[in-house]
Amino acid sequence: MISLSRFAVNTTALTFFATPAIAAGPDLGAVQQQATNWPAIGMFLFFVLGTLGITYKAAQGTKSASDFYAAGGGISAGTNSLAIAGDYMSAASFLGISGLVYTSGFDGLIYSTGFLVGWPIVLFLIAERLRNLGKFTFADVASFRLDQTAIRIISATGTLVVVAFYLIAQMVGAGKLIQLLFGLPYLYAVVIVGALMIIYVAFGGMKATTWVQVIKACLLLGGASFMAGAVLYKYGFNPEALFAAAVQTHPKGDAIMAPGGLVTSPIEAISLGVGLMFGTAGLPHILMRFFTVSDAQAARKSVFYATGLIGYFYILTFIIGFGGIALLMSDPSYFKLGAGGSFDKIKDMIGGTNMVAVNLANAVGGPYFLGFISAVAFATILAVVAGLTLAGASAVSHDLYASVIARGRTTERHEVNLSKISAVVIGIVAIILGYIFENQNVAFMVGLAFSVAASCNFPVLAMSILWRGTTTWGALVGGLVGLVAAVVMVVLSKAVWVNTFGNPTAIFPYDNPALFSMPLAFLTIYAVSKMDNSRRAQRERSLFDEQFVRSETGIGAAGAHAH
Repeated sequence: MISLSRFAVNTTALTFFATPAIAAGPDLGAVQQQATNWPAIGMFLFFVLGTLGITYKAAQGTKSASDFYAAGGGISAGTNSLAIAGDYMSAASFLGISGLVYTSGFDGLIYSTGFLVGWPIVLFLIAERLRNLGKFTFADVASFRLDQTAIRIISATGTLVVVAFYLIAQMVGAGKLIQLLFGLPYLYAVVIVGALMIIYVAFGGMKATTWVQVIKACLLLGGASFMAGAVLYKYGFNPEALFAAAVQTHPKGDAIMAPGGLVTSPIEAISLGVGLMFGTAGLPHILMRFFTVSDAQAARKSVFYATGLIGYFYILTFIIGFGGIALLMSDPSYFKLGAGGSFDKIKDMIGGTNMVAVNLANAVGGPYFLGFISAVAFATILAVVAGLTLAGASAVSHDLYASVIARGRTTERHEVNLSKISAVVIGIVAIILGYIFENQNVAFMVGLAFSVAASCNFPVLAMSILWRGTTTWGALVGGLVGLVAAVVMVVLSKAVWVNTFGNPTAIFPYDNPALFSMPLAFLTIYAVSKMDNSRRAQRERSLFDEQFVRSETGIGAAGAHAH
């Protein structure tokens, strides 16, 4: 029996890995470069060449701002649901959650549960209103009846903060995965990912990004389904037999079937859940997807279908995690990546528990299936960074330049060209930052991204469309308070204050601040709006009825803005 201390992974690292849309762990240190994995490289090149062909075709059909930002609104509900799922089912969801189940058992599902229950919020509160009120970004919706300049600035700031920290995490993860899987140097891997995401976004826009995400979702769902099916096949398709084998093998024994093994503090658990649930409803690259369909009904269907796909995927990660316990712990020779199966080293490497799914692929399907899953794991990063880059470029060109700086005095062609330039700049900055942060603990970046989404983006968006009394000053001050509170609390938490800065104790006792920062944002929006009795505030309240009619029916004026 192997002692738990020999394979347990730092909770912060697992927390980071299990966050959606990322595929990197903190404090990765030196990763052992593996022998060239030719099957993985071949499958990865096939994926890249295919998506570059799609990008070329999409570029020919991208003529207007609507084409670039929202694929002309011509994506069907079914296709969009796959794209949403592809944007959300990250390598980290695949690798990280299965790794969490591998180390903590049943409690490893805490993240997938939090991710999944956020979708009904998106479905019932946001999806239809976004499609009826917005054009390209969620700032279009938040500023519908409020001051364009102020609301777009705070919305774009929230977007760029989320995008920046996600992209850094993505680039670090991409570099480490490529270094480990394909035997390439870290810098080469970062440059490859950055170059590809620039090509996808700058040339193909939302059309290319959508199809990259759709293809990736199909590959990931197919690969995970086969792997989970192969695991169950080994146990006669009897989940009880699988769990019994896992309990017998795992050092924790029966404890892996009980909750409480990963997050023991009730407040921490609630705060984590709040961040996951409401952060999902504030992710800019996810919200952009609702503008790619033709109407509100298609937007609602997209979320409904995507929720089913994502829920199915998380069931697969659960089976894969327990399959890793039953098969890999009993025979470490299956470990082909990450310290060659040495549990003493595995805990310190990205190739450890976070490579359980990849190594399980070798156990159930041999080297070629391992190559396929390796390529899919990396391809997921390309799909996600494309969505993030497009969201960041849209915030710069559409929200800040066209609406705030130029104030509408610009052409559509000039705006799209600026967005393409922004995508190139964002890609270059992401490459540089990914290289700089190679060996840094970047766990707090993902926590900050979700906290900002839940504490800035979501309160501003929700209050502007759901409460008549919301004013520009309320949304501006509340969004700023939520943004600052989330950043400060994350910096003062153990993940940063102790693990990164080296201080003895944390000033803020919790790693997940959403339980505190998000209500603070809502209360600030409410209080400041109540105190605002200016003429502009009264006009903004009166415009709520028009906004409400349009948000419910899609019929109304093109927009009502209180300048």
